[in-house]
Amino acid sequence: MIWELDRSEFTRCRHLLNPQGQLEAVAVVEGANPGRIFVDDRMSPTSGMIWLGNNDGFLFIGNGQNELFNQELNNFIDSVIIPEAQQVRLEWFEAIGNHDKWYGTIERVFAHRDLGSWNQRVYRLHSDDYNSSNEPKLEEGYEVVKINADLLSNKTAINAGFLRSKVDEFWSSPEDFINKGIGYCIVHQREVVSVCFSGFVVGNIHCIDIETVKEHQKRKLGQKIAHCFVKDCLNHGQVPYWDCMEVNKPSVAVVESLGFQVTYQYVGYEFRID
Repeated sequence: MIWELDRSEFTRCRHLLNPQGQLEAVAVVEGANPGRIFVDDRMSPTSGMIWLGNNDGFLFIGNGQNELFNQELNNFIDSVIIPEAQQVRLEWFEAIGNHDKWYGTIERVFAHRDLGSWNQRVYRLHSDDYNSSNEPKLEEGYEVVKINADLLSNKTAINAGFLRSKVDEFWSSPEDFINKGIGYCIVHQREVVSVCFSGFVVGNIHCIDIETVKEHQKRKLGQKIAHCFVKDCLNHGQVPYWDCMEVNKPSVAVVESLGFQVTYQYVGYEFRID
């Protein structure tokens, strides 16, 4: 049987985490960011699945060769996960192993589901590697603003809901983000057009989420705001962490231009939720 843990029980999964694995898994287990955890044994779990609170995937942790858990996964996903995923309009189930021994299990367990895959890169930036020489200047009319409580509660922006919805994807409340995270946005004619902020935080490591609205792309706004975020992190002894798909060339170009170094790579899998 697969059980869902209460938030107060999440730390029972600490021993299941790969120390070199995804930051997001640690953030959920430690209660820093929202998420749900499903395990094989409520009191003494050996295998588990984390549903990230921002609906950006399902992380498989612990023993990937636990056949009792693996045999129940498809029925559990069909009967419990998919109906709830459809309620939040999730179209894809993204399965990610916290270590590489999950890869073969995911491929075998979900082989009947028209499974696709992609490669993911994880980067970190240390102060000695930061390249500040290519920070672009903004075109006239664009302004960088640090995200604070007043800005999140401000309704004067044309698209005020955009910034708030981005933060709400990752954090339990705006206050939680303000207390733990760092963030910047770019404003143009009272419209928030680009954001870069801490999506997940574990200790002094800040996992970056960045987005520029389509109408304002190709103006180097993402590169500019990433520099602002990185400088703030490094000035306060924080470590920027960037996790992106290998095929996301614009993201890769920005992160590597700043001096980020690849720390590891992993494979993600996906199938459509019908």
